[in-house]
Amino acid sequence: MPETEPVHRGAPRPGATPPPAAAVADPDARWLAAVMHTAFFLLLGASLARFLLRHPGEPRTPWIIALSVALALLYVLGPALGSASPAGAARGTGGRARTSVVPWLGLVVTVWVVLVVLAPSFAWCAVPLFYTGLRTLPARPALVLIAVLTAFVVAAQWRLADSFDPNLLLAPPAVAAIATAGFVHMQRQAARQRDLIDDLIRTRRELAATERREGTLAERQRLALEIHDSLAQGLSSQRMLLQAADRVWDGDPAKARAHVRTAAAIAERSLADARRFVHDLAPADLAEGGGLVAALRRVAARESRAELPVRFHVEGTPTALPERTEAALLRIAQGALANVREHAGATAAALTLTCLDDEIVLDVADDGRGFVPEEVPAAGTGVRGHGLPAIRARARALGGTLSIESAPSEGTVLTVSIPLPAPVAPEPR
Repeated sequence: MPETEPVHRGAPRPGATPPPAAAVADPDARWLAAVMHTAFFLLLGASLARFLLRHPGEPRTPWIIALSVALALLYVLGPALGSASPAGAARGTGGRARTSVVPWLGLVVTVWVVLVVLAPSFAWCAVPLFYTGLRTLPARPALVLIAVLTAFVVAAQWRLADSFDPNLLLAPPAVAAIATAGFVHMQRQAARQRDLIDDLIRTRRELAATERREGTLAERQRLALEIHDSLAQGLSSQRMLLQAADRVWDGDPAKARAHVRTAAAIAERSLADARRFVHDLAPADLAEGGGLVAALRRVAARESRAELPVRFHVEGTPTALPERTEAALLRIAQGALANVREHAGATAAALTLTCLDDEIVLDVADDGRGFVPEEVPAAGTGVRGHGLPAIRARARALGGTLSIESAPSEGTVLTVSIPLPAPVAPEPR
């Protein structure tokens, strides 16, 4: 009897027909099958030897030998007849195998019944046949087959007994019931385990897909912030400068040319940002060296205008920061100054970096028209609509906070606090 291919089947519902036991194939099942097949041939050989020793020279001996050989050949030829492929039939790919298993098993049982009638000692071969029936048939037909085999075992043992023995009447059904219940229980437990494993695999795949989607969305948001804080702001500054140059072109050509030169410088900086953006998404100001302090000083100088000077100040002792923190603080400064330039109507702005032991604080202050922080519109809806949510998202991504102090006509102070990892204390010597 061959092992069948593994087939996924759910645990049987109450009252439903369990899947054929042959649908299960694993190393343990193969080991059990090998034991049962070996037991069958050992019992068949022992029964034949017992008959030959106890009944030498009887006329029925040739028939016993022939039927024993036929039973052994039928049992061996089971794989060629597709007897162990009902699982494939259940999948819709082995209909021929399902139709062949019943005739094959019927032939095996018929030959065995004839042997038992002629020589009751062959009744012990029923035990491996129990297993064969459970493996190759659905539950209900298998139970009917086991009941028939058990009845013949009882009858055969009754014929061999010299007197009435209750064990001969009750022991075979009890053994058959125990074996059947144990086998069915194991099969159902295996089905439940397969269901659980399938659920775990499916959950793991869904979790991986969810993580990929979340990663994609996070990366998309990060790219949107990078574009907003670099390229978009540069383009906005260029537009304002070119519009200003156009307004004064005839009346003050020198000032107009100054605006154009400033716009060209911003365009050059935006081009460097774009190239850096394509390369590794690092701000170009940081790539020029000097760390965060030098980069913020360059940003302040670049954003300064005659009508809006930007002052930069450092408090405390700057220390080396993670690249991600430096890039985020630089982008926050760029975004905050862009908001001041476009919306505040300010005449002065200040950029302050405060270096503490456990956190680093960036303040962006202006003396502009101010606003009510609670009335800031959502991202993309207008004034201060995208810059502030972007700044808050950057700060939150680093475990930091954003606070805004502002009121109409009283200017604005934007403060971002980023916690720093605690320094590792040196091990005592």
